Amino acid sequence: MKPQLIQLVQEATDFLKDRGFHEPEVGIILGTGLGQLIDSVDVVKEVPYNLIPYFPTATVEFHKGKLVLGRLGGKTVVIMQGRFHLYEGYSQEDVTFPVRVMHQLGINKLLVSNASGALNLNFKKGEMMLIDDHINLQGSSPLAFHGVEHMGERFVDLNRPYDPAMNQLLIEIAQKQEICLHQGVYVGVLGPQLETRAEYRFLRLIGGDAVGMSTVPEVIVANHLSLPVAAISVLTDECDPDHLAPVDIGDIIAQAKKAEPSMVALFSELIEKL
Repeated sequence: MKPQLIQLVQEATDFLKDRGFHEPEVGIILGTGLGQLIDSVDVVKEVPYNLIPYFPTATVEFHKGKLVLGRLGGKTVVIMQGRFHLYEGYSQEDVTFPVRVMHQLGINKLLVSNASGALNLNFKKGEMMLIDDHINLQGSSPLAFHGVEHMGERFVDLNRPYDPAMNQLLIEIAQKQEICLHQGVYVGVLGPQLETRAEYRFLRLIGGDAVGMSTVPEVIVANHLSLPVAAISVLTDECDPDHLAPVDIGDIIAQAKKAEPSMVALFSELIEKL
């Protein structure tokens, strides 16, 4: 796949253009339990992932698996309703393929959401964190393949992987709307198992404020494409190694849904201001 990636991206893009996916301005990736944004969108077109050439198929039960085109905040947006993860057995190129396709369709900004665990003991579940930086512990990079230099700079500078201008706008919007929005460092891990107590201690020690199993590959590729990106983590559980309760996936989904209206409000107003 790797030597042919440019061709495959173009074929998927042409397929979507033929089905009315024309000139979106903003791309949005919706994470676990974060599908309500679609309710605020004036939907124009939607296509299941399994019909798009070379797209992976979402295998996680709470990820819908559709690409949606619509209007939000006065802009044309293309939305991934469900994303892909390395822990599903997909490669880095598979996971980030949709970002390259959305970029080829024409987006000039990318917004990402995810559900993550709070490492910072001052953060509580049900709150949100604006990602200021990340630590990649997923064991690989979506840019580590032969021919990557034909698609962008091989040695991408990740000095500021999250767009400072969009982050500042999100901070101002949160203050105006009285939404609790922490700022911090996201640690990307492989999963799918959740972390041990020792691992939580380690992740806090190296500077992590939240931990999850997504986002980092998409952000790296966005930077490779010179595509400004902002990302928000919905904190769905508290990772205090000294007071660790058994994981309840149902509660994680419930916490994501609880915080979702605030995330929708932030993204909607941000898009209006872009």
